[in-house]
Amino acid sequence: MHAFQLTPRSTPGSQVSEQENNTHQLTISAGPAGEYRLAQLDDYQHLSRAQFPWRPPLTIALEARASRSEIPGTWGFGLWNDPFGIKLGFGGEHLLPALPNAAWFFFASPPNHLSLSDRLPGRGALAATFRAPPIPAWVLAPGLLALPLLRIRPAARMLRKLASMVIPQDAVQLDIDPTSWHRYRLDWDKTQVAFSVDGSQIYSTHITPRGPLGFVLWIDNQFAAWSPDGRLNYGTLPSESHSIELKDLVIQPGAPE
Repeated sequence: MHAFQLTPRSTPGSQVSEQENNTHQLTISAGPAGEYRLAQLDDYQHLSRAQFPWRPPLTIALEARASRSEIPGTWGFGLWNDPFGIKLGFGGEHLLPALPNAAWFFFASPPNHLSLSDRLPGRGALAATFRAPPIPAWVLAPGLLALPLLRIRPAARMLRKLASMVIPQDAVQLDIDPTSWHRYRLDWDKTQVAFSVDGSQIYSTHITPRGPLGFVLWIDNQFAAWSPDGRLNYGTLPSESHSIELKDLVIQPGAPE
């Protein structure tokens, strides 16, 4: 197994703890809407995106379960380029935002809608990928001037359609009970990402993210939605204390066996 080191981060009241039998528990505290709550493990803190550690081919496997089948907010694990920047939640310690590249198992409660395509699911238990073009972050910065247009519904629908053409993505809904232990596996190479659960491949796609990427596992109370009608919404949800557990994490470079 390739050597790697995960670093915890959490908001006040939330925590990342190591349990027996090589198990970690990530817990967010109870609280109202308006307070961002996060518990996370990742391997890219304090790195620039160019220094993120992982490129294809790569295999990630772990066992995980959640305290509730639908946790208000999001949780999940996999690979991404931490695109949001400026500490806007979902990670974010980079100066400028970037277009998203990701391959992950993603669990999102209502009112999340994290799909740019009308044909793809935007919430629930998902296996999903994003592949954005290699546009430098500084080139994207002037695009922030277009953000006021998102308040105008026709303009927001047009921008969403444009985004779906610029950022190819793929996703499939998973028919599983996330409160039970499952063995999740993600195999990433230059031409395909394959997702497996409990030893059976459940989906594969040729929409593969561009590296380098970092590994992330998190739970939070955040939501974001850009719905087909153009409505854009984001924020934090009220919730009780919730947690996810993981064990037997493997991150292995090289072609899958």
